Amino acid sequence: MKPPFSLLLTLHFLFFFFLFPTNITSLPPTPSPTSSPSPSSSPSSTSTSTSTLDPKQVIALQSLDIPTSKDPCSQPSYHNATLCDSFKPFRHLISLSLSNCSTYVALSFTALKSLSTLQSLQLLNCPVAPIRFPPELIASLRSFTCINSLHKVTGVWLSQLENLTDLTVSNVQVTASGPYVILGHMNKLKSLTISHANLTGALPGHIHSNLTHIDFSGNHLKGTIPTSITRLDGLEILNLSSNALGGEIPASFGDLVSLKNLSLASNSFSGSIPDSISALSGLVHMDLSSNQLNGSIPKFISQMKSLKYLNLANNNLRGVVPFNLTFIKRLAVFKVGGNSNLCYNHSVVSSKLKLGISPCDKYGMPVSPPTKDSSADDSSDSDYDDSDEDGNKHKKEHHHGPNKFVLGVAIALSSIVFLIVFLIVCSKCCR
Repeated sequence: MKPPFSLLLTLHFLFFFFLFPTNITSLPPTPSPTSSPSPSSSPSSTSTSTSTLDPKQVIALQSLDIPTSKDPCSQPSYHNATLCDSFKPFRHLISLSLSNCSTYVALSFTALKSLSTLQSLQLLNCPVAPIRFPPELIASLRSFTCINSLHKVTGVWLSQLENLTDLTVSNVQVTASGPYVILGHMNKLKSLTISHANLTGALPGHIHSNLTHIDFSGNHLKGTIPTSITRLDGLEILNLSSNALGGEIPASFGDLVSLKNLSLASNSFSGSIPDSISALSGLVHMDLSSNQLNGSIPKFISQMKSLKYLNLANNNLRGVVPFNLTFIKRLAVFKVGGNSNLCYNHSVVSSKLKLGISPCDKYGMPVSPPTKDSSADDSSDSDYDDSDEDGNKHKKEHHHGPNKFVLGVAIALSSIVFLIVFLIVCSKCCR
C-alpha cells in the first residue's frame, strides 16, 4: 500500500527544512521604493550652491581649515560646529567650535577680525598658539571655552574678555599671580571654570554676585575661603577640590541657599563640619573627603532630603556614624572610610554594608581596625554593599539532605549483599 500523497509532501518539506535551516528573518529587507535617498545621492551634496555667509568670513574659515564648499550655516562639518544669524544679504557667524585642530592651523589676527560677530568661541583639543584678539571680537564674545587648547595663556590675556558670561579654561597652563588678575573686570560672568590650569595665588576677595557656577579644581590655590564666595546667594555649584586651601570651612556657608553641588575634597581644611550647612536644603552632592576635618558627623545631614552623594572619607572624624540604614540606602554614594576613630552602631547599621570603619563598642569607640576587605571598598563608587541574603540561603540549602558519599556507599553495600544472596539461592537450585 502506497503512503498518501499528503504524507509524502509533509516528509519532503521536513527533510528540506532540516537540511537547509535558513533563518528567514535574518535576510536583508528589500528596499522600499518610497525610502529616502542616501546622503551620497542627496541633491544638496551634489549642488554647488555658494555660501550665504559673508565672503570675508568664508575666507577666514578657509584659513582655519574649515571646508566652505557647503553653507557652514546650514551644514556644519563634523568637527567644527557653526551657528549663524539671519541677516541679509549675507549671514554672519555667531558661534564657532573648533575641535581636534590640525597642527598647521593658526588663529591669525586677520581671521579673527573677520569673525568679530562671534558671541561664542570654543577651542577643543586645538594646541595652537594664542593670538591677540581684535577689539571688535572682545566686545562681541559672551562665551569662551578653551579645553586642552592653546600652548599657554596669561591671566592678562584672559582678563581682556570683559563681556563674558561664561568662561571655561581647562587643561591649559595659565600664568597669573591669582584668579583676581583674570576676574577683576568680568562683572557679567555667570559660569566660571578654570581647572587643571596650574593656577596659583589665593581666591579673590571680590567676586561679582551674578555667578552661579565656580570651578577652580585641580590648581595650586592657597589660603582660606573668603566671604566673597559665601555671599553668592545664587551660587549652585562650587568646586574647589584638589588645591592647597586650608583653615576652617566658614560658618557662613549656610548663606549659599541655592547651592546644589559642593566639593572641597583633597585640600587641608580642618575643624568641624559647620552646622550652618543644614540650611542648604537643596544640596545634592557634598564631597569633603581627604581633608583634616575633625569632630563628629553632624546629625542634621540625615535630614537633608535632596542629598544623594556624601563623601566624608579620609579625615579625622570620630564618634558614632549618626545614620540609619534607611538614610544610607537612599544615597547613591556614601563614603566614610579612612577615619580611624569613626565607628558604626552594629545594631542600627548592618556589617554587610562594608563602610570601611569598625563597629562601636558599648562606649562608642571602634572595636578594632577595619578589616582589609571592608577598607578595600573605599575606592569603589559606593562605600556600602546592599546585597541581600539570597546567596547565603542558597548555600545553606545545599547542605540539607543526606551526604552523597554516604549514600553511594550504602547503595554499593546493598548491591553486594543482594549478589551474595542471589548466588547462594542459585547454588541450592543447581543441586
